[in-house]
Amino acid sequence: MSAFSNGDVFVGETLGTAALILLGGGVCAAVTLKKSKAVNAGWLAITFGWGFAVLVAAYMSASKSGAHLNPAVTLALAVKSGDWSQVPLYLGSQLLGAIIGAVLVWLTYLGQFQANKEPTLGIFSTGPEIRNPIQNLITEVIGTFVLCLLILTIGTNDGLTKSGTSTLMVAFTVVGIGLSLGGPTGYAINPARDLGPRIAHTFLPIPHKGGSDWSYAWIPVVGPVLGGLAAGGVYNALF
Repeated sequence: MSAFSNGDVFVGETLGTAALILLGGGVCAAVTLKKSKAVNAGWLAITFGWGFAVLVAAYMSASKSGAHLNPAVTLALAVKSGDWSQVPLYLGSQLLGAIIGAVLVWLTYLGQFQANKEPTLGIFSTGPEIRNPIQNLITEVIGTFVLCLLILTIGTNDGLTKSGTSTLMVAFTVVGIGLSLGGPTGYAINPARDLGPRIAHTFLPIPHKGGSDWSYAWIPVVGPVLGGLAAGGVYNALF
């Protein structure tokens, strides 16, 4: 991580995470909000939309910060390398970028939000289909573990890394996680992706927006953190 200056890390992670949430949250808004041309497009649209969001955001920020875009990824890489010096900067920049991205989603769909008459938290943050804290936590740990271990093992292949193909593989892995593991909780697999937009949802003046479900908010933070740390530990033990 120390290969990047503090200024570059701040710019890259803030910009990249904002783009991630703008495009990822944007597809959720497109599918959910009435008067959107994509309304009711379904789960496939959401999973591929998030995959493309990862692709765009990662290519956009890779040269500045390495395109972590996810506190769980940052923690996994810190466990792998033993370098924790820039972890707070990465995490703070990612959270800021996520809040900015959520506000941009709101601005993009402002007319649709103004006409809204239903709760909108699902556009911004995740929630369980069956509310069982232990099950929900385990689901988030498993999904994040898959993502982070894939990212760590890709790093051992110089050809993939130098060609940029690794970024494409990560994006498709996110799609795969959404399709296979996203059903129970909506697959946050990224603490900033869930917490930043939840903060934005709390304060944005959205009509009939409903509550922000803060009682659940710890699960899509703690689960991915545990998944990222576990991936880093498993990588060091096996690779």
